[in-house]
Amino acid sequence: MYTLELAEMDDVELCSQIIEEGRQFQREQGFVQWTDEYPNLDTIRGDAAAGIGYILKADGMPAGYMCIDFSGEPAYADIEGKWSSNQAYAVIHRMAFDRKFRGIGLVDTAFALIEKLCLENKIAYIRADTDFPNKRMQHILSKNGFKECGVIVFQGSGKIAYDKLLS
Repeated sequence: MYTLELAEMDDVELCSQIIEEGRQFQREQGFVQWTDEYPNLDTIRGDAAAGIGYILKADGMPAGYMCIDFSGEPAYADIEGKWSSNQAYAVIHRMAFDRKFRGIGLVDTAFALIEKLCLENKIAYIRADTDFPNKRMQHILSKNGFKECGVIVFQGSGKIAYDKLLS
């Protein structure tokens, strides 16, 4: 059974380890989206404090970490392109999976749970972004019904912007 649960302050170290594994995985794939400075332990601590950090659990075991922010993303106000909607949205940032859970299709489960959480919070629209070299995440977003909308600047560099209207 898979669940998506709010990260508590006691979970910050574990979530940070999952992010670090994600950072290493990116480098193994030949690119750097997450630098040594971002995301860091303080980023994860801030997510937990703000109630926007989530742990994906597989049979009670932590399998992934992500930020799901229902207050939007200021960087998304300026897009070279066009969003599909101007309605309230959730944004997904910092999605990473524990190495032991990679390659089993868990990301599709994560997106299904994120969509369920959004709809439970009366939000029917999601936005996300990723770096140009991150072909894996581009594929994952497209496969999960996200549409490429243009380019935004986040954390000082251009990113491909995606969105999805939920039914």
